[in-house]
Amino acid sequence: MRFQALATDFDGTIAHHGKVSEGTVQALRELLATGRRLILVTGRELPELLEMLPAIELFEWVVAENGGLLYQPSTKQERPLADPPSAPLLALLQQKGVERISVGRVIVATWEPFENMVLESIRELGLEWQVIFNKGAVMALPAGVNKASGLLAALKEMGLSPHNVVGVGDAENDHAMLKLCEFSAAVSNALPAVKETADFVTQADHGDGVAQLIAAMIEDDLEQFDNRLTRHHLPLGKRGEEEILIPSHGPCILICGPSASGKSTLVTRLVESLEEKNYQFCLFDPEGDYENFAGAVAFGSPDAPPTGDEVLKLLSNPASNAIVNLTGMKIPDRPPMFLGMLGPLLQMRTRTGRPHWLILDEAHHLLPAEWLPSEGVMPEKLKNVIMITVHPELLAPAMLERVDALLVVGENAEEMVATYCEASGVDCPEFEPPQLKTGEVLLWFKGANEPPMKVAAYPCKTERRRHRRKYAEGELPPDRSFFFRGPEAKLNLRAQNLMVFLQTADGVDDGTWEFHRRQGDYSKWFEACVKDEGLTAAAKQIESLPEVDAHEGREMMRAAIEREYVLTPSSKMPVAGAS
Repeated sequence: MRFQALATDFDGTIAHHGKVSEGTVQALRELLATGRRLILVTGRELPELLEMLPAIELFEWVVAENGGLLYQPSTKQERPLADPPSAPLLALLQQKGVERISVGRVIVATWEPFENMVLESIRELGLEWQVIFNKGAVMALPAGVNKASGLLAALKEMGLSPHNVVGVGDAENDHAMLKLCEFSAAVSNALPAVKETADFVTQADHGDGVAQLIAAMIEDDLEQFDNRLTRHHLPLGKRGEEEILIPSHGPCILICGPSASGKSTLVTRLVESLEEKNYQFCLFDPEGDYENFAGAVAFGSPDAPPTGDEVLKLLSNPASNAIVNLTGMKIPDRPPMFLGMLGPLLQMRTRTGRPHWLILDEAHHLLPAEWLPSEGVMPEKLKNVIMITVHPELLAPAMLERVDALLVVGENAEEMVATYCEASGVDCPEFEPPQLKTGEVLLWFKGANEPPMKVAAYPCKTERRRHRRKYAEGELPPDRSFFFRGPEAKLNLRAQNLMVFLQTADGVDDGTWEFHRRQGDYSKWFEACVKDEGLTAAAKQIESLPEVDAHEGREMMRAAIEREYVLTPSSKMPVAGAS
């Protein structure tokens, strides 16, 4: 299920003149019955909202005060998402004669025509505040606080990505929320500007329009509107002046070509696009070709196989990506390991819609031709999967059947297409031999009326490194070294290079390690002093995981460092003492 949650505005959307009809409440209940979840995102303050909406328990989270306050109906817990308004601001607004002022936990609200007085007061006090409008309402909030920021806070609590959320609204202050969501809808009574930017405009108004949207979600998970979501698609390259895109949701893609033909470069560019658009991916890497990709945490090494539990724990964070390095496993052991992880990964997709993409390099190592899936193991329609292989005929027939698009690189591309078609039992398309040059790919959507097309693929933005760099022996000066000091600054242990850092990390107590991890000190050091973007990105992901204990955190950090650097015996030094 792609769309796991509906985020809806209140006034003018599910509510008409402050009331939600029984029909709308019933539609919300029907959506919940499908396993989806509800989030209310409103500019109203919580006390008045609780009086107006008896059915508030239908919503897992409520974002109130236009992004300023988070409320959980099941526990009745409130959490302000910014500092409260200052007393000088409130005094100045009253002094200027601003009427109908309402003060919440974060928000200060009034009505037109007092917007200029509010702006003048903010300027006079030098506050980092903003003014947001909503059909005559004037809302003052700290800079950066809006419905999108509040929704992100709710989604973090739910373990969901905005890519799995549908948003619906009607007014100016809904723009940020609708832009954040993968799919945006406007009810028919919405302002023209909101309708223009929405992916879908309902025929009915207010709650009846939301009910129409819900019916479409239940019917086909909004697949009927896929052609409207091209802004999310992945740029592949150009055919002449036409930009060619890969759908960001749905296809099972097979990338094939001879060795050293550019498959890994093509995959790297697609993975870069996934990262740029914040789609979560899990990449299985049998040859260690992608272990240094910035923005992902790698598990496993030539000396140690990965563990599925570690990977799943990382992927529980929507902002994290995983690379599963299988170089430490024998080829016969790889299929059982992969299949053991596939079930939990697909179950996670069912619960959360993530990881958005599974990428299987050397796919014939993971799903060889002799593999026969047990009934129910593999979905009939395999979505959002990229498989890479030199030999399509060595890949399991069950996987070849599920391919929607073929990407071929290298010489004799027509022979590779023919090999795939023969192995999968489909008719081979008729087309002229493309004579691909370096950087060009052949794209064929199976079942389409068009023959394969030649595309000039976009180049990678980052240079992929096939092997770990050797660590340059030496000693960073004190001002660029890392110091383990602990929560009470009782320690002063200096790490003047990465080897000493790992040795010292193993020796300090758990409290000291966790103190620095929670503060983000490790990624700050990697960024400022080691100056390694990939290592910094990996450390930030490790630091963001709330459920990782000290032992697991150390192991993840060691794996991140060791995949970037070869720590030779000659660079091992004794742990430095206090300085």
